[in-house]
Parts: sequence; structure tokens; C-alpha cells
Amino acid sequence: MELYLALAIPILIGTAWLFTASITRTTLPTLQGKRICLLIAHPDDEAMFFSPTVTALTAPEVGNHVKILCLSSGNADGLGETRKKELAVSAGTLGLRRADDVLVLEDAAFPDSMVQAWPTERIADVLSRAFILPPEATGNPSRAAQAPPETTVDVLITFDKGGVSAHPNHASLFHGARAWVSRLMKGKEGWRCPVELYTLTSVSLWRKYLSFIDAPITLVVGALRGIGRSPKSKQQQASDLLFISGIQEYRKGQVAMTQGHKSQMRWFRWGWIGIGRYMIVNDLKREKV
Repeated sequence: MELYLALAIPILIGTAWLFTASITRTTLPTLQGKRICLLIAHPDDEAMFFSPTVTALTAPEVGNHVKILCLSSGNADGLGETRKKELAVSAGTLGLRRADDVLVLEDAAFPDSMVQAWPTERIADVLSRAFILPPEATGNPSRAAQAPPETTVDVLITFDKGGVSAHPNHASLFHGARAWVSRLMKGKEGWRCPVELYTLTSVSLWRKYLSFIDAPITLVVGALRGIGRSPKSKQQQASDLLFISGIQEYRKGQVAMTQGHKSQMRWFRWGWIGIGRYMIVNDLKREKV
């Protein structure tokens, strides 16, 4: 009897994981036909933390155009140039269309540091330069102040204020992204914001290493939080998002890390791609700015 239980429990948990992955792909809201930017701090963030999101949103059938903006080359160990190339390989593995869909900045304001936060307004400045057309490019600069806000991106995805691991560089992106959206809508309160901001939910330490076991837990928590619930009117906020990778997507995320970011594959990262829940589960909160 004990042997049967020992065999049945992992089978049941695995079945629950694949069932929840199927639900997220077939019944829960997603993003379609959008221009999307993933804002990250270091090369490998896209694979270690956001691979379920990137693989879901780059699927051909949803028709999105996904780009990655990375604010540092992760040069703390002098491997910045190597890590830039690795990010390009990883991004291609995860489904990005072209090499020029990945941009890595080199800016002294954004050092690769475990102790230093990045300046909020400087991040907002970068996003403005990247995604807001100058008034003269709109064809009607004299009416720019009265016109609705326009951007070249529809969706911005980044870390939440917890940064998954309380990494100050990660958390800085949350504050910078919110500051940019607020700046975008300053003096434009009567218009609809052209950018949807989503942030990756940080979870407790014990859940962080539950791997696929956390998939059904997140689905239940998401249902209670309102993921999948349609807004009652067009004026209401869109739903939060939940992406759970199946076996094929999970493997793609692992390959993006092991084959793309070879310089970063130390022992603890092997553990992360083996039991880290962010390799399988991403729940994104729609930020109200």
C-alpha cells in the first residue's frame, strides 16, 4: 500500500501540473497582437524568471511582437560582452523573432550590483527615449500637448517591487516603469493609457523552490485574486495574467539557460532550473498607475 502511495503521489502532482498548464493555454486571458517589451536588469533574467511568459507570448498563433530591453550587460565579473551574446542566443531559443529585438544598454547609472538601487527617473528617461516618438515625428507637433499619449509599445512587463529575490536592480525596474507610465499620463488624465504595465509576482521562499508543484497552488491563488475574470466594462482594468509552462515550454526555458547563458551555469543555477518555480510558473499583475 505504501509503495502504491509513493508512486501515486508524484503522478497525481504531475498530472495536476499538466492540467493547469493546459488551462492557462486554452481558457485564461492572454495577450494577442501586441507590441510587447520585457524590461530586465541582467542577461539571464529572461530565462531564469520570465521564460514561461516569453514562450507563451512569442507563440506564432498569438501574433505578438516581443522585444527585450536589458539595462545592464551584467558586467560585475567582466563578462559583459560575453553575456550580451548569450542573451541573444537565449532570446532566440525562447522565440524572439530577430536579433535586433534585443537591446542591452551600457550605462554607468545601471551597475550590475547586489547592493545598489538604480535611479528611478533615469529608468523612466530610458523608456521615454525608447518608446515615445518625439513631437516632430507625429506630423503635428503644435497639437502634441492636446493629443492622446502615443507610444511604440503596447505592453511593458517587468519585476514587481520584490524583484523575486529582493535584488535591488530588479526592484528598481518596477519603480522606474511605474514612474514612466505616470509621466506618460501627466496632463493626459482624460485619455486612456496606451501602455499596459504587468509585473511578475514575488512569492515566499518556500514556494520559490516548489517547481511544478506550485502550478496548481498558483492557479487557485490566481482564481481568488481574479485572474481570468473578465472586466465588466471596457473602462475597467484588464485581467491579471497567468502563464504555466508544459513539458515542452519548460524544456525550452532550461535550454535557453544552459545553452544560452553558459558563462552563468554555476552549481546553484543548475538547482534553480531544476526546482525553481519561475521556470514553470509566471503570474503577472496588471498594475494600476
